[in-house]
Amino acid sequence: METQKGAPYPLGATPKKIKNQWGVNFALFSAQARAVELCLFDRFDHELRFSVLEKTNDIFHIWIPGVPMGTKYGYRIYGQHEYVVNFDRTLSNPNKLMLDPYAKAVVGKPDLTTAEKRSWFVLNDTRDNARFAPKSVVIDGAFKWGRDRFPRTPWAKTVIYELHVKGFTQLQKNLPKHIRGTYAGLSHPSTLAYLKSLGVTAVELLPVNYMLDEPHLQEKGLVNYWGYNPLAMFAVEPRYAATNDPLNEFKTMVKAMHKAGIEVILDVVFNHSAESEKFYPAFSQRGIDDNNYYWHDAQGNYLNWTGCGNMLNLSSPHTRRWVIDCLKYWVEECHIDGFRFDLASVLGRDSPEFNPKAALFAEISDEPSLHQTKFIAEPWDIGPAGYQLGNFPSFFAEWNDRYRDDVTKFWLWKNGDVGTMASRAAGSSDIFKRDGRLPHSSVNFITAHDGFTLRDLVSYNYKHNEANGENNRDGRNNNFSYNHGYEGDVNHLFGSERKTIENHRYLSSGALLCSLLLSNGTPMLLAGDEIGHSQFGNNNAYCQDNETTWIDWSKQDVRLLNLTREVIALRKQIQSLQNDAWWDGKNVQWLTDAGQPMTVMDWQNQGRKSLQIMLDEKWLFLLNEKSELQVFRLPPGKWQVRTGNYLEKSQGKLVMSDLGFCVLSRH
Repeated sequence: METQKGAPYPLGATPKKIKNQWGVNFALFSAQARAVELCLFDRFDHELRFSVLEKTNDIFHIWIPGVPMGTKYGYRIYGQHEYVVNFDRTLSNPNKLMLDPYAKAVVGKPDLTTAEKRSWFVLNDTRDNARFAPKSVVIDGAFKWGRDRFPRTPWAKTVIYELHVKGFTQLQKNLPKHIRGTYAGLSHPSTLAYLKSLGVTAVELLPVNYMLDEPHLQEKGLVNYWGYNPLAMFAVEPRYAATNDPLNEFKTMVKAMHKAGIEVILDVVFNHSAESEKFYPAFSQRGIDDNNYYWHDAQGNYLNWTGCGNMLNLSSPHTRRWVIDCLKYWVEECHIDGFRFDLASVLGRDSPEFNPKAALFAEISDEPSLHQTKFIAEPWDIGPAGYQLGNFPSFFAEWNDRYRDDVTKFWLWKNGDVGTMASRAAGSSDIFKRDGRLPHSSVNFITAHDGFTLRDLVSYNYKHNEANGENNRDGRNNNFSYNHGYEGDVNHLFGSERKTIENHRYLSSGALLCSLLLSNGTPMLLAGDEIGHSQFGNNNAYCQDNETTWIDWSKQDVRLLNLTREVIALRKQIQSLQNDAWWDGKNVQWLTDAGQPMTVMDWQNQGRKSLQIMLDEKWLFLLNEKSELQVFRLPPGKWQVRTGNYLEKSQGKLVMSDLGFCVLSRH
């Protein structure tokens, strides 16, 4: 073949025409490589090697004519000392095939079930592992987007729905069986109709990048269901595809969501990779350029502030370029509307201390194609000063776990802290109101994939994670949950006992949902919470790809579903929840149950356990934290109950018989 020098950009494998001939440009960054070989594989896995002789600023590049789409490829990296792995200097071994960090598609999931099988991927092993290694795939990626338009839903009108691609439709019996649990299942008209009827404006998908199951899970016959173990950040995970073209199916799903007016937000992992600890199996970045891609201490050991064996070094200009290029790819080529960043404190670690003005933040902000993209941070990691809630740049929204904990303690532990509850309902200004930030910065949530579901939050006092194989040591211990007098499922109970417990659980669930959906800020609802989905007390179901996590649509709590729909619809009518502004004396009044303005003594009285919130002189929220009768004297005017539980309403009063949240509007 008559190869050409090619070009250093774009990185990865890019179809490109030179002198009226089509070929593929391959470009790979490696500062640690002395030499690089590009390896192409045919459908029988016969290997053809090309020495990549051209090098520009540590980027090796070559153009090869006539490479068919679908060709598998990888790289062999030669370090400074040929066929020698010197862990004090570089991790290079040409006997190990390395995956392109820019691969748009990948084939092959390594078998890591035993120490012997894992040894094929360790860099100080001298055997050639090409027949076992995952391989990059050359693709075109062309797609007919037609008139697809980004919904561009304003933050103030955004309601996020966090879901798992497989778990959401795997048990959905009104879908054709072959598309259940897939991208195609999400784009089915019945799925879209459900999301529209619920009223959510964005789906936040748990990771859909090409991933690996960790060795310890493979040994136990389990999988990483959540997907927070990425191998190829540019590639779509094929296990959720009903067809043999996952990328096309994924884009079709995005296009269908957009047509329904629903944004698609991806949960992405730029804090660690599937390569884990330094002397564990290597598949890509470690063998290509370990020093640029990963943080090391002075002794050359990996910094592990993610708990996953390694931490990506985002102080490196090339690693930052890789992140930016990846975000641009998902936005420009796949029409993604936003990103939620797992363990996002790592993004700002540039010394490696956290820096809110880190270079990566500035580069994201400066990239034109990302200007209208939503960015959400999980604002913590497990490293020093890892908890950074409220400290991200203003173009980020942040998962607010303070909201989760404070609101849960208010309703389920009945702590009487109405002041803190009011702060969370008003948008957590104590955390976010600075540097021009607005209430949408607080992504309010009660539950998420990590932790109890809403049903379990009101059904279990303790986690029950035995199925994970870690002797119930994993998962959060402080859930602030309450089982209402009985641990777990009450279906085997009879008579009034079961009815009483179920009623109390419904009231608590309703109060939590109403608080979430009627608080200032950006609400995030966990898929399945609206119908009472349970994980049987497992609050860390990351490895449960089964009926534990799959939503069972045959067991819907219709009352809860109807309440969720009603309250989301109400949220869209309330001006002070739609204008992304901090509440002040002009639009909010805080009242006692007697209808009088709250005083300092009222705020400090933890025995009060009740509160009225009047918004825009038109809307009234009644919060009763007590498990007993509560009489509210309403402000002057004619008030109509819109939703909520109450015993009676007459002569300017409303009586709640038990704990609950009630919404009224003035005629």
